[in-house]
Amino acid sequence: RPSMGASSARRRGGAGRVCVPRCAGATPPPQTSAVQVPARRKCSPLLDSALLPGGSELAVHEWKAVPDIWRTAAEKYADLVALVDPYHDPPSKLTYKQLEQQILDFSHGLRAIGVAPDEKLALFADNSCRWLVADQGIMATGAINVVRGTKSSDEELFQIYSHSESIALVVDSPQFFNRLAESFISRINARFIVLLWGDKSSLNSKAVMDIPVYDYNDITELGRENRNALCYSSELFEQGQQGVFEAIGPEDVATLIYTSGTGGTPKGVMLTHRNLLHQINNLWDIVPAVPGDRFLSMLPPWHAYERSTEYFIFTHGIQQVYTTVKHLKADLQHHQPHYIISVPLVYETLYSSIQRQISASPPARKTVALALIKISLLFMEAKKIYEGTVLSNSPVKPSFIFYMFNYLRARIVAALLWPLHNLAKMLVYKKIHSSIGISKAGISGGGSLPMHVDKFFEAIGIKVQNGYGLTETSPVVAARRPFCNVLGTVGHPIKHTEIKIVDIETGEVLPDGSKGIVKIKGPPVMKGYYKNPSATNNALDQEGWFNTGDIGWIAPHHATGPSRKCGGILVLEGRAKDTIVLATGENVEPAELEEIASRSSLIDQIMVIGQDRRRLGAIVVPNNNEALAAAKRKSSLDGNNDEAKDTVMNLLYDELRTWMAGCSFQIGPILVVEEPFTIDNGLMTPTMKIRRDRVAAKYQSEIEALYK
Repeated sequence: RPSMGASSARRRGGAGRVCVPRCAGATPPPQTSAVQVPARRKCSPLLDSALLPGGSELAVHEWKAVPDIWRTAAEKYADLVALVDPYHDPPSKLTYKQLEQQILDFSHGLRAIGVAPDEKLALFADNSCRWLVADQGIMATGAINVVRGTKSSDEELFQIYSHSESIALVVDSPQFFNRLAESFISRINARFIVLLWGDKSSLNSKAVMDIPVYDYNDITELGRENRNALCYSSELFEQGQQGVFEAIGPEDVATLIYTSGTGGTPKGVMLTHRNLLHQINNLWDIVPAVPGDRFLSMLPPWHAYERSTEYFIFTHGIQQVYTTVKHLKADLQHHQPHYIISVPLVYETLYSSIQRQISASPPARKTVALALIKISLLFMEAKKIYEGTVLSNSPVKPSFIFYMFNYLRARIVAALLWPLHNLAKMLVYKKIHSSIGISKAGISGGGSLPMHVDKFFEAIGIKVQNGYGLTETSPVVAARRPFCNVLGTVGHPIKHTEIKIVDIETGEVLPDGSKGIVKIKGPPVMKGYYKNPSATNNALDQEGWFNTGDIGWIAPHHATGPSRKCGGILVLEGRAKDTIVLATGENVEPAELEEIASRSSLIDQIMVIGQDRRRLGAIVVPNNNEALAAAKRKSSLDGNNDEAKDTVMNLLYDELRTWMAGCSFQIGPILVVEEPFTIDNGLMTPTMKIRRDRVAAKYQSEIEALYK
């Protein structure tokens, strides 16, 4: 147990006294006659270097654990504002020094109430400054945080808590806790609960009757007292009576992130400090942030993409402003961010908003704006040819004469369109820029960026850089660089990361330009799936290559020609494995939804769709006999074929809503088809599995129409 519990911490340390680094300037706590020998403890070797023998000898930039970044950031950017959180009560604004101190206070507060290294703490909360403090505070103790947001279902949260063997719960607000009170809290073992926002008095008293509850201020106050006491325990350290701290190592697990699903066996991705530090150390090539740059943050912080990029940008002295979907439009205009890091859905939403504004303009202004945008699109296409960013998977070197002809033609076209493109900047794009900011770049990840959105932002002069990665790869493995932003791709691999393309059947490595399965190797690849060795062995081979399940190809290298700058760039073409990634960045395992839906007597076969869409849909082969019988029972059909189809469609919608009521994801639009999926028509494998790629290809036009 720790050397002091909550009560003894209050007796031994003065509330409000902060132990600054090197323990200078604090008053010694009262002496006690006996000291309890604590359990094994860990600390972040640079952030809490004073607790380690020889800690002061560490180099300033020698990060061994993620929380180490806060000591460096506090020393370099002490009084710069690190974050602004205007929509929580109380609103918060913290400098880098204040942020470091709060992280230290939170971590020491957790030690004071008994948190030990390698224990798991469930952090179920949404994006806020206190989420960041709690996340880093947990890591700084050597414990492992298990993260999820408040929008997940109670059952999903229960599965994650139970499977991870969490020992305590850190929650967002009283409202969220009270939602969990009956269905969740009564079923778990929790040593304590920490409330990040709100008042403890608002909690369901029955649910917390036998569980200690701390609010955010309780933990940080305990931490200040605990730090103060530790600062004056040097003699005890030397005598071996006080607990010896060990340094958190790069290979220690920092966090468990559970891949999204709708039930079944959860898969907890184990990411180490080394995994996350690789991201922190190597993302500057993609986002060359400088001190004072402003970022808007709105993604769920438990998402690996948001999380790793947040850690990275804070090491460069930026200012992060927290926002929400509701406030995004106003905050873009008010804060004029230099960067925004988000999922494709946000850029699609911005695109749609701009298009609506143009459509609502007077007819003459609308006509001019649309014409100028088309001219800018043509101008950009011409630029690609002579700049060498035309994407091609052909390994054959183009004819020099043919290229020179296209090069000269592109130069002439661009020269003719350039004055009109500049006119568009002054008349149209300047107003768009002033309304959304993003003066340096928007970084997109977590899903596929639609080409029409990509081209539009390029045409109006707002740089959007698309990237690629998975939770299992910490997540970023490739991204478009500011100086090589080739549309339709996810860019070059980041440093120290290897990518290869292998044949889907044989596993042989394919040459550049050939389509196959994307495999990843390097420091960002996860340690494995928690308590799931079979899933780990399926995903990682003996050489450490991670099978992404994505289909893609690598652009061939050309020394000259229209594709000369594209060599080595990764292009994605879809997914070989079944997981669907929505435009929101959420992962959905369709097989589980299909199994539930197929229990309906009205449904013969179903295939869930929705890759890179805003919501899920489905292709349904109905059980015609049952469906028509049910339709007749519901209404008197007079033989009208159209009426029968409408009735059956409504029944299928009702069935799906009924069967999916308890699922985290719901199915939206459905496409009813008469032809069943069979082995004979090539839509099923010999083992009776639906060939998703073939079904999607067969009904491609219908699917497009379904989502319009």
